[in-house]
Amino acid sequence: MHFHDNQRKVDYVLAYHYRKRGAHLGQGSPGHSLAVVSNGETGKERRAGGPGDIELGPLDALEEERREQRDEFEHNLMAAGLELEKDLESKSQGSVFVRIHAPWQVLAREAEFLKIKVPTKKMYEIKAGGSIAKTFNAILQKLSSPLQPRVPEHNNNRMKNLSYPFSREKMYLYNIQEKDTFFDNATRSRIVHEILKRTACSRANNTMGINSLIANNIYEAAYPLHDGEYDSPGDDMNDRKLLYQEWARYGVFYKFQPIDLIRKYFGEKIGLYFAWLGLYTSFLIPSSVTGVIVFLYGCATIEEDIPSKEMCDQHNAFTMCPLCDKSCDYWNLSSACGTARASHLFDNPATVFFSIFMALWATMFLENWKRLQMRLGYFWDLTGIEEEEEHSRPEYETKVREKMLKESGKKKEDDEDKLSWRDRFPGYLMNFASILFMIALTFSIVFGVIVYRITTAAALSLNKATRSNVRVTVTATAVIINLVVILILDEIYGAVAKWLTKIEVPKTEQTFEERLILKAFLLKFVNAYSPIFYVAFFKGRFVGRPGSYVYVFDGYRMEECAPGGCLMELCIQLSIIMLGKQLIQNNIFEIGVPKLKKLFRKLKDETEPGESDPDHSKRPEQWDLDYSLEPYTGLTPEYMEMIIQFGFVTLFVASFPLAPVFALLNNVIEVRLDAKKFVTELRRPDAVRTKDIGIWFDILSGIGKFSVIINAFVIAVTSDFIPRLVYQYSYSHNGTLHGFVNHTLSFFNVSQLKEGTQPENSHFDQEVQFCRFKDYREPPWAPNPYEFSKQYWSVLSARLAFVIIFQNLVMFLSVLVDWMIPDIPTDISDQIKKEKSLLVDFFLKEEHEKVKLADEPTQRSQGGGDRSRRSRAASSAPSGRSQPGSIASSGSQHTNV
Repeated sequence: MHFHDNQRKVDYVLAYHYRKRGAHLGQGSPGHSLAVVSNGETGKERRAGGPGDIELGPLDALEEERREQRDEFEHNLMAAGLELEKDLESKSQGSVFVRIHAPWQVLAREAEFLKIKVPTKKMYEIKAGGSIAKTFNAILQKLSSPLQPRVPEHNNNRMKNLSYPFSREKMYLYNIQEKDTFFDNATRSRIVHEILKRTACSRANNTMGINSLIANNIYEAAYPLHDGEYDSPGDDMNDRKLLYQEWARYGVFYKFQPIDLIRKYFGEKIGLYFAWLGLYTSFLIPSSVTGVIVFLYGCATIEEDIPSKEMCDQHNAFTMCPLCDKSCDYWNLSSACGTARASHLFDNPATVFFSIFMALWATMFLENWKRLQMRLGYFWDLTGIEEEEEHSRPEYETKVREKMLKESGKKKEDDEDKLSWRDRFPGYLMNFASILFMIALTFSIVFGVIVYRITTAAALSLNKATRSNVRVTVTATAVIINLVVILILDEIYGAVAKWLTKIEVPKTEQTFEERLILKAFLLKFVNAYSPIFYVAFFKGRFVGRPGSYVYVFDGYRMEECAPGGCLMELCIQLSIIMLGKQLIQNNIFEIGVPKLKKLFRKLKDETEPGESDPDHSKRPEQWDLDYSLEPYTGLTPEYMEMIIQFGFVTLFVASFPLAPVFALLNNVIEVRLDAKKFVTELRRPDAVRTKDIGIWFDILSGIGKFSVIINAFVIAVTSDFIPRLVYQYSYSHNGTLHGFVNHTLSFFNVSQLKEGTQPENSHFDQEVQFCRFKDYREPPWAPNPYEFSKQYWSVLSARLAFVIIFQNLVMFLSVLVDWMIPDIPTDISDQIKKEKSLLVDFFLKEEHEKVKLADEPTQRSQGGGDRSRRSRAASSAPSGRSQPGSIASSGSQHTNV
């Protein structure tokens, strides 16, 4: 964790791989392997070249150029005040780590420049509200004490330091006991990273910052160090070890997260992600309980469901029309009894209530997140922070440089060179065309699976042995194919979205991240939900009717819904895709792939040629251990996984009330999985200050509003809820659902079947005159046979009316909930006002103390009356204005402060 003098702390590490141009360069002995490149200190200088040098080849020339660029960049870092230490390049090739230490002067300067808020001497107690609130909080804290992580931050959260942006002129405000520990490790590394980002390198085409040098392979990696090992034996404790023991193990899954410690160690951006994930997971508990109750209600009322009883009653003997041409026979509706009973578990009046509940749940979750975000912002001193200046991306700089070279003959403007819309137009065009192509590809695959279902169903119907299980076999295999395709396309679309964003050449990292998120979300959303949308809203809608079926290819009819409706199939599709994505992505992609990468990198390092390291037997340094970890690539994959899951939980919840339960079980593991990954498997990320979760909140809000419309259509169109209501209140003789099944089935005269489509070798005892099919159409004996009946238009108008009423009602309730819950908690609003008042009082008190200290030596230096007059005369003279310790001087100090 320190330089070799064991005093200066390593705040940041740069790593690069070198290759010498001579095979017999002087070997560095173990005792002289260190080259300290530091401000004000000397060390063993590198020996450039020797008798074994050979002429420069193309690779050698490139390596020499990189070495010169590194030397210049490191020299510029030292000019900025940083202290560096690195090892001698004693082997013919290998890795070198440049350790960087920021002394107090640099930390103070940069903290003032970045306006980093630091604690002052003043502490105050955070009021818990009224006496009832205090008692309630005390009881709640006592009950939840077994669930609290054993970390120092949770022991005393009633006291808070006043914070103020760091200023070197106001050092007396801060409680600086030790300069080495005043700024924590995350803040120190953040300061060094800011310097690294803005330090230029003229040899590398005036490249700005470490990110550009890494992009050009000058350096391999740049990262802050972890606080020691997480599994080290002994009682010595560090933040990383504490996080591992109290957060990143599956054994502590029942405990709350130590959010303050996460923020302290990883920074505000990652702290906010885990706070959001924790709130989302806790909010899944009430929705899971409600979903289970709705499911149990379906189980309890299954015997009382009249339509499913009528379908299962063999005495009714509804003879249904064949499901396919030639090979399929007529069949009795009672054979679909199991499907009808299973459909009732999810297609019952309770699902309507649950849909409304989940729409309000999504609004409540987002409102509570806004409140928690404000609360965390107050405790983490994020209120009033300014947006940090964003540095240009390396790719943007390269593009601008290419443009400047092309236009070097033209007159240059004084303004900064920027990329115009003409420069970006090819990228935008490629983005638009590629996204359209990807969406078309997804729809094509969905259509391909539909064709597979139709052809497989037709093929299995030809065989007597497989005819009875056609629907189950086709549905199960098609869903598994969909799942595999979704998982493969997810990975492809992630890479494509990144490539498309790169060719747009966004200027800053934030713009790049936002555009990448939007593209990846759009593609992954279409990929994950298009098969489900097909089953919910399109399957069985374009079948036609007996005697006039719609054919996909010659002889292959469009597929129909099961007799109980498409809702059961939608439920199966949703559950398998949701569970499959969670299980496979969590277990294979998130656990297996990183372990394989780590193993591959380890094998590569072991098989790499080179001399044996004399220090190899020693205990490895922290920078060596961290270098072997996976680089941190951002929070986008973590957020994306949860956002897609949020869609599964809210969008089609009317068809699958158990979705929140499976999401909750997944997230309990997901929190610890992500925690373990960040603590044990990734290099330490740079601490990033941010006030919110950014564009993800807008996406969540959009999904919440979209879910209201989707659930309205699922209830109205996919389920039988509306047809049952219309029958019960408009057509039933006794106000019950008796006769509902017969009401939904139309008649068809079998003599009107097209030639060659009649069933061959029918096993029905009596000759069939009329068969039934599910639709609202006029009977064969009506004046307009097979036209849509009056009932059809009644049901359709009722469905549209329900969608409008449901959508407006739920939207109104959501707006009402949004209005009733203030975005800023009242206690936090009061504390922010109180903090401002306390800060003013504290400033005045400290200023008063400072003026008093400045006045004391002045008063002692004043003598009798004559001396006083002489002093006044001298002070009025021009030479007297510069005398130290005068009243004017102290007054001017006071004014400046």
